[in-house]
Amino acid sequence: MDYAKIYQESIRDPEGFWKKQADRLAWHEPPQQILSQDENGFYHWFKGGKLNISYLALDAHVDAGRGDQVAIYYDSPVSNTKTSFTYRQLRDDVAKAAGMLRSLGVGHGDRVVIYMPMIPEAVIAMLACARLGAIHSVVFGGFAANELAIRIDDAEPKAVLTASCGIEFERVIPYQPLVNEALKRANHSPDHVVYVKRPEAEVELQPGRDHDWHELVAKAEPADAVPVDATDPLYILYTSGTTGKPKGVVREGGGYAVALNWSMEAIYDLHPGEVFWTASDVGWVVGHSYIVYAPLIRGCSSVVYEGKPVRTPDAGAFWRVISEYGAKAFFTAPTAFRAVKKEDPEAQHLGKYDISCLKNVFVAGERLDPPTYEWLADTLKRPVIDHWWQTETGWPIVANPMGIEPHAVKSGSATKPVAGYDIRVLDDTGAELPAREQGNLAIKLPLPPGCLPTLWNDDERFRKSYLERFPGFYDTSDGGFIDEDGYVFIMGRVDDVINVAGHRLSTGEMEEVIGDHAAVAECAVVGIHDELKGELPVAFVVLKDGADIEQEQLEKELVKRIRDEIGAIAALRQVAIVQKLPKTRSGKILRKSIRTLAKEDRNSVPTPSTIDDPGSLDEIADAMQNHRIGRYANQ
Repeated sequence: MDYAKIYQESIRDPEGFWKKQADRLAWHEPPQQILSQDENGFYHWFKGGKLNISYLALDAHVDAGRGDQVAIYYDSPVSNTKTSFTYRQLRDDVAKAAGMLRSLGVGHGDRVVIYMPMIPEAVIAMLACARLGAIHSVVFGGFAANELAIRIDDAEPKAVLTASCGIEFERVIPYQPLVNEALKRANHSPDHVVYVKRPEAEVELQPGRDHDWHELVAKAEPADAVPVDATDPLYILYTSGTTGKPKGVVREGGGYAVALNWSMEAIYDLHPGEVFWTASDVGWVVGHSYIVYAPLIRGCSSVVYEGKPVRTPDAGAFWRVISEYGAKAFFTAPTAFRAVKKEDPEAQHLGKYDISCLKNVFVAGERLDPPTYEWLADTLKRPVIDHWWQTETGWPIVANPMGIEPHAVKSGSATKPVAGYDIRVLDDTGAELPAREQGNLAIKLPLPPGCLPTLWNDDERFRKSYLERFPGFYDTSDGGFIDEDGYVFIMGRVDDVINVAGHRLSTGEMEEVIGDHAAVAECAVVGIHDELKGELPVAFVVLKDGADIEQEQLEKELVKRIRDEIGAIAALRQVAIVQKLPKTRSGKILRKSIRTLAKEDRNSVPTPSTIDDPGSLDEIADAMQNHRIGRYANQ
């Protein structure tokens, strides 16, 4: 197969290209229009078609005689549990869970919030919602009550599906206090809360509202898959917004199923019956796409892992799982490998396991830094494939198409655009830039199937966030360049969203939380490079006049505040008190200059012509030195 030919066809004739891919799936009714636009001018794929993604992921394989193949392997070193589900078992469990939801009054178009750790019921819950045509919104189980409350108010779910606890290393995290606090904070009241009881933590059920998952499922009648419109929302997934209010990315089922199925073969080189392991969480887009929907639609076996790359029990955890389940391809974030490298730099644990089954390693979620790439490539002696995508797109934008035509790797590049993505580099006026010139990465509309058509209940914000800046294009908010060979290089975010261990977090939201502290007049939070997590937030704080608080005490209080309001994943550790923040004359904080100071000597950091007080940059540089931030960390 020829990458260039396939890619050109997808750009020249997107409707013809994606119709061919759609024809490979089992539709209840074929689409009437391959590509259409609504009254807002927003694009939709496969209008008029009817299908059910739960049917495609489960029933279709059972009907094809492959019901005894393993659909998911569940491996939980933190609870010392292992089990597996065949396609037939998983279909039956999902049908019963869908029946349970139906008995609670959940039906087509209703929303269900899923707040669970990495347990089989999380996958079953997602597929059960899809089976009924209900819209699921998965919230990462480590998020604080405030974050859960915000999402409950935006999605207005009929039910919340959760568990009695999550487990981080040896620490049990009870979920009921978090759920109860979220429901107290939220304006919307779901009718039902259903708990999966785990032996590690008890729950007290509130009569009338709270239920036991296993008791309800035992009584439920199995539900068949309901054919739904291809353009109906399958799920809402919240991603960090620059205003602090999360954006509800909407995913339509038809285009998503078509794109994921194609990607499994073209990008990941996976075929029915093969094992794919994505070490992520179903709370993130990677988990939605490549733990649950894509592997199951493709007929692969997927590994659901409740553990960490290290300390569960050691830095050989990844190699054990790959070996034990025979994973052909493995996908995780670079930060996970940095953790392994830190604990086992010589990869001595690798020698204990036979990973001859492993053909390709994929990484995404943050930039793959050259030292991590080189360590992985040297250690594994296999292709290490960086690829780039976003919560908004739902599947890769730039990748090395291992199932079509593997390309030579260029360090620092995620390789070439994926079929359907017409990527351009634009300057700030929207003019296209030549090869190797850095600018704004934008994708010419229409986006391919599987990408977001809008934001949940917020068309205006969708237009403003993604379409307004460059008319006719989707603005990725990432900067980068394309070289003369067509390789795409992603240089990082151009807004205030930072990437902590593969999790996108809004610094604007952190600034709001910090700004609420009684002693704080104003602050700037920026992402500063970290060897392990990619980026870590650091807060620069100006105190109110007369505020009497020690640096150490303020740091402690602000770290706790961020943990309580946003969650431990925000990972704020360092706070520096300064007299003033560098700003433009119009009052805009010069975050880019602060980030640059963390990497470069003050003398080599240009003073922007718009700065109000050049001395403010000297103060930030001094604060970084005093607090050992950024380039001073190891001094």
